[in-house]
Amino acid sequence: MAHFTTLAELVEQGVAGKRVLVRSDLNVPLDGSTITDDGRIRASVPTIRTLAEAGARVVVTAHLGRPKGAPDPAYSLRPVAARLGELLGSEVLFAGDTVGEAAHETVHSLEDGQVVVLENVRFNAGETSKDDAERGAFADRLAGLADVFVSDGFGVVHRKQASVYDVAQRLPHALGGLVQAEVDVLRRLTVEPERPYVVVLGGSKVSDKLGVIDNLLGKADKLLVGGGMVFTFLKAQGHEVGKSLLEEDQVEVCREYLQRAVDSGVELLLPTDVVVDTAFPSGDRTPEPQVVAASEIPADALGLDIGPESARAFAGALVGARTVFWNGPMGVFEVDAFADGTRAVAQALTEVTADGGLSVVGGGDSAAAVRTLGFEESAFGHISTGGGASLEYLEGKVLPGIQVLEDDE
Repeated sequence: MAHFTTLAELVEQGVAGKRVLVRSDLNVPLDGSTITDDGRIRASVPTIRTLAEAGARVVVTAHLGRPKGAPDPAYSLRPVAARLGELLGSEVLFAGDTVGEAAHETVHSLEDGQVVVLENVRFNAGETSKDDAERGAFADRLAGLADVFVSDGFGVVHRKQASVYDVAQRLPHALGGLVQAEVDVLRRLTVEPERPYVVVLGGSKVSDKLGVIDNLLGKADKLLVGGGMVFTFLKAQGHEVGKSLLEEDQVEVCREYLQRAVDSGVELLLPTDVVVDTAFPSGDRTPEPQVVAASEIPADALGLDIGPESARAFAGALVGARTVFWNGPMGVFEVDAFADGTRAVAQALTEVTADGGLSVVGGGDSAAAVRTLGFEESAFGHISTGGGASLEYLEGKVLPGIQVLEDDE
């Protein structure tokens, strides 16, 4: 097994007075300058606090949204830095650029235990460049701000980007506490998971989950499929799906997965009923949902949640599970009329946790859903901060931001 320098080991070696560059994941949803879900900021706090309390001069770098490699006020990390300060209970400085004059002045003015957040790293084209030289040149400038690098942004470790990958090649480095926790949990899902092992997949597109389905069909005992992606499976079974989300080019692939599940003895559970409406919910109309059989979706309707019968069946399929991985909501959970399926799955996961099993919420929309629906995060075994990274790990892919942190033996 690969060896990594942990945060605890780094602190034990001594970080007082050192400038420690921490790559965090602070990519939170904003409504204007208002943060609507601060889960990722809260998840980043323990590593930053540990370093600050050990006397490090903490330099936080992160991205927000997808700016086009140039400054864009809509994606500024300034409100995020303010919220981080509130959560830490101490002032967090903010530099108005990433590697420019403001960054250098602020970083070099830091005292032991102080924290600064640099402006959005993606305001620099070198961060996401596919050109190794351009990315490397930007990484040189980032690395020049620090003595040590700590990787704590699990949501980006599947990206070969300057602040994730290239900086780690230029500085002594360690795993942040968050990344270490994520990797430890994902190993439990992939290396001899405790059984029964149930995987619940939702979200909009089958194509986003093909690799996971392909890899886990041979590992999971049960695979439950809901969300928008289910309609491609229903089409593969020969059912009409009305105006529901459908990936026509994936129908044959879904048909093959259905057969593989039968051949390998994996129980692949699809909804038997769905909640439909004649249009996608919007602010100017009240949803008028109706429940129909999954095999009888009207031509003018689209499915927006799994139905009550299916919600009970999915919850029942989780009873007694010892390991559960869930990625993707069962419906349009942001609208009450289409939230019951997601709520039922979330509730069932909390009961797995209460029974001593491992329940893992796989980041992204699923993590947002459990918070939106009022569940306590502590009711789940683990809520991942990186949906895409979690999925790629479960596909069996190498995550460059993890691989680069491996210590030479």
